[in-house]
Amino acid sequence: MVKIRLTRKGAKKKPFYRVIVAESKVRRDGPFIEIIGTYDPMKDPSEIKIDTERAKYWLGCGAQPTSVVKKLLKISGL
Repeated sequence: MVKIRLTRKGAKKKPFYRVIVAESKVRRDGPFIEIIGTYDPMKDPSEIKIDTERAKYWLGCGAQPTSVVKKLLKISGL
């Protein structure tokens, strides 16, 4: 099963996330299929950049977003 989820980047106490498409059994920061966006919670307001066309494509292919990614997609207008 393919999931749309976050992978953590950035230094200690300064998180930065990528929105990725990956197999559900792969570890959090492991190999992925495609990067479709970024999420930076440290900025005020938090910065969300998601390629909505690619997100629609993967959702159409049956990819399941996690609960956090589902909220981010809703905020970004998908």
